[in-house]
Amino acid sequence: MKQFGAEVRWERAGQAFLDGRYSRAHDWRFDGGLQLRASSSPLSVPVPLSDPQALDPEEALAAAASSCHMLFFLALAAQAGYIVDSYQDGAVAYLGQDADGRDAITRIELQPAIVFGGPAPTPAALAGLHHAAHTRCYVANSLKADILVLETH
Repeated sequence: MKQFGAEVRWERAGQAFLDGRYSRAHDWRFDGGLQLRASSSPLSVPVPLSDPQALDPEEALAAAASSCHMLFFLALAAQAGYIVDSYQDGAVAYLGQDADGRDAITRIELQPAIVFGGPAPTPAALAGLHHAAHTRCYVANSLKADILVLETH
């Protein structure tokens, strides 16, 4: 079994805590040395208790779903003989209530804009590539939320 890890670190650093007025900003560290500043979203916790310039978990989830889909799409397109020159996505995660009435990311929309170098797939072949990428993406397979691919041209 493959394992994927991340280190999440937050420190109180002398801030008040019991009154709930502490910073939600923290650090994410990954193998290879990458470190990102993270925080709760200002949509969930108001500034200055959240850091609007930091990555929030909801954005990270949207990015993870988009990235996974893209990586499988690129591999499948190459296997099918299509050359992809660029792939850009504006993924959006939607927070709502799940069937049990709990707050949850209930839908993620992927909006890939793909430029092909050479012959592009037909609309049916393109839809097939997206379907296959979605089926193989283990991030999507791990989520309860619907992940929709909205075609952009």
